[in-house]
Amino acid sequence: MRLLHSLTLLLALAAPLAYADDLYQVEMILIRQNAEPLILSRTAPEDWAAGAQHLNPDSRRTPSLNGIVEKLNASDNYSVLLHKAWQQTLGENPVKVALSDGPEQFGQFPIEGTLNLKLGRFTDVDADFWVNQIDRNGLVTSSEHLKQQSHTKNGQLNYLDNGHLALLIKITSLTKPAPRPTPTEILD
Repeated sequence: MRLLHSLTLLLALAAPLAYADDLYQVEMILIRQNAEPLILSRTAPEDWAAGAQHLNPDSRRTPSLNGIVEKLNASDNYSVLLHKAWQQTLGENPVKVALSDGPEQFGQFPIEGTLNLKLGRFTDVDADFWVNQIDRNGLVTSSEHLKQQSHTKNGQLNYLDNGHLALLIKITSLTKPAPRPTPTEILD
C-alpha cells in the first residue's frame, strides 16, 4: 500500500503542469540592425494574416519599453520599425495575432506579420514579419522577412535575432505577481 501511495505521489509530481488561460501584456519591438547587410526575400504573401486574430483596439496598452526604443533610435546601428503593446489571454492553445503598421494598400501594409503565442513553462513564440516596399500603384515590390521561433521567459525582455531584422519581446502576466529578483548577496 505504501508503494502505491508513493507511486501515485511521484506520478502527480512528474505530470506536466496544466496552464490555464491568464491575461498577459505582450510588448514587441521590431528592429532593423543597420550594420547587417540587407537581405531581400520573396515578396510577402497576400494572405500574410491567414488564421490570425486582428487586435481589438480595446486591447492596446501603453508601451513600457519606451526607454529602450529611445536608446535604439539614438544609435545609428538600429532602426525601430514597429513598437506595439497589447493585452491578451494566453494558455496551452496557441493564439495567432496579426499586427501591421502603415497605410493599407490592397490588403498589404509596409510592415505586417503575425505572432503565434503558446503558454507553457516558457511562452513559445513564432514570429513571422514582413517589411515591404510598396510602389505608388500599391503593389509590393520587395520584402524583408523575419521568421523566428523561440521559447521566451515570461516577465523578461527577450531578443530574437534573425540577421538584419530582430525582435524584442516581453510577455508579462497581468494576473500573477512578478517573480522576485534573485538576491545578489547571501545573508547570514
